[in-house]
Amino acid sequence: MPEFLVLADPDQARREWLAAVTHRVDAETLPVPDALGRVLAEDIAAAEPIPGFRRSTVDGYAVRAADTHGASESLPAYLTVVGEVPMGAAAPFALQPGQAALIHTGGMVPEGADAVVMLEYTQASREGEVEILRAVAVGENIIQVGEDVAAGQVIMPAGRRLRSPEVGGLMALGRTRVAVARQVRVGIISTGDEVVPPDAPLRPGQVRDVNSYTLSAVVQQWAGEPLRYGIVPDDEDALFAAAQKALAETDLVVITAGSSASTRDMTARVIDRLGKPGVLAHGLRTKPGKPTILGVAQGKPVVGLPGNPVSALVNTLWLVVPALERLQNAQPRPWPRWRATLANHAPSEAGREEWIPVRLREEDGRFWADVVFYKSNLIFRLVEADGLIRVPADATGLAAGTEVDVFVLR
Repeated sequence: MPEFLVLADPDQARREWLAAVTHRVDAETLPVPDALGRVLAEDIAAAEPIPGFRRSTVDGYAVRAADTHGASESLPAYLTVVGEVPMGAAAPFALQPGQAALIHTGGMVPEGADAVVMLEYTQASREGEVEILRAVAVGENIIQVGEDVAAGQVIMPAGRRLRSPEVGGLMALGRTRVAVARQVRVGIISTGDEVVPPDAPLRPGQVRDVNSYTLSAVVQQWAGEPLRYGIVPDDEDALFAAAQKALAETDLVVITAGSSASTRDMTARVIDRLGKPGVLAHGLRTKPGKPTILGVAQGKPVVGLPGNPVSALVNTLWLVVPALERLQNAQPRPWPRWRATLANHAPSEAGREEWIPVRLREEDGRFWADVVFYKSNLIFRLVEADGLIRVPADATGLAAGTEVDVFVLR
C-alpha cells in the first residue's frame, strides 16, 4: 500500500535540502572567452590601477581650471594652443598657465592640466589661440588614475558567474585565463514502461520522452553538462542500478518518474538505497509538483520529479537550478522576473502554492499577464507562455488587476 504523502513547505524543504548538499565540483582553468557563463573559482584582484593614467572623457581642450575662471560666451577666456595630445601616448609637453592642448576622448591628460573643456564650449579665435566659452572645475571631464579600479582591489569575488561585462573587465586587467568551477555533470533518468524515445513511433498508451530533453536544456543554460541515462522500466532493481551508476559518474541525479503513487514510492526507496541521509522530503505543498522527492546521497543531491512534463520543468527551474549553483559555489541569483498586471483571474486551490503560466503583452506602456489555462501534462501550454506567476498557499486565486511578479521561463 503506497504511503500517504505528508506535504512539506516548498521553501523550507528547499533550504534544508540544499544545506545537506556537501559535494562541490572541482575547478579548472580556461581561456576567458571560453569561460562565459561559468562560475569563478578564485577572487580576481587588479594588479594595477585602471585607468593607469588620467584620461579625457570628451573631445575638447586640456586646460588649467584656474585659467577658465569666469569664462562665458559674452566674456571668453583666451588660451594659447601649444599642441595636440597624441592618442596612445603621453603628450611631449606640459601645460603652463594660459595654455591649452587639443585632446580627444580617451587621450592622456598632459602634465599641468587639471580639467578638459568640451569642444562645444570652445571656438577658434586666431591661429594658435582658442576661446573658452565656459568655466570648468578641477577634475571636470577627466577620469583619474584608479578611478575605475584601484590597484589590489578585488573586483570579482569567487562565486560570481561570468557575463559579458566580466569578460571585458578581465581583458582590461590583462587576465586571459581564469579558474572557474567545472561544469556540473547531471545524470538524468527517465522511467516508465509507457515512455519511448522521441524518434520512436507511438503505439497506443505510449508517450515520448520529453523530460530528459527539457531538463538537459535547463542544465546547459546553467553551466551544466547533462548526461542522459536512458529510459528505465518500472522495475526497482533496474532503476537502482541506473541511479547508482549515475551517482558515481555525476554530481547531481534527477529521476523523472511516472505519476502513479506506486512509482513515486519506488523512486523514494531507490533514493534511500543510494546512501545517507536519503530522502529528506517526499511531497511538496505546491502545484504542479506535489509528488517531488528531495534527497541527498554521498553528499550529492538526488531529485525525483513527477513525470508530467510541466511539473518536471517547473520544479527543475525552482529546485534543480539552485542545486547547480550550490554545487558550483556560485553566488545565488534570483529568478529573473517582470512586474505585470493580471489581465484575467488566476484561480488556485487554497492549501498549496501554485505556479500558473502566463503570456506577457505590453499595452500603453504597461505590461499585462494573460493566464494560460492548462493541465499539468500539457507541455505546449508552457510553449505558449512567457513566464509563471506564483500564487501563495493561503490564497484561492488572484483577481484580475493584481500586480504580480512574472518568473521568466528560460
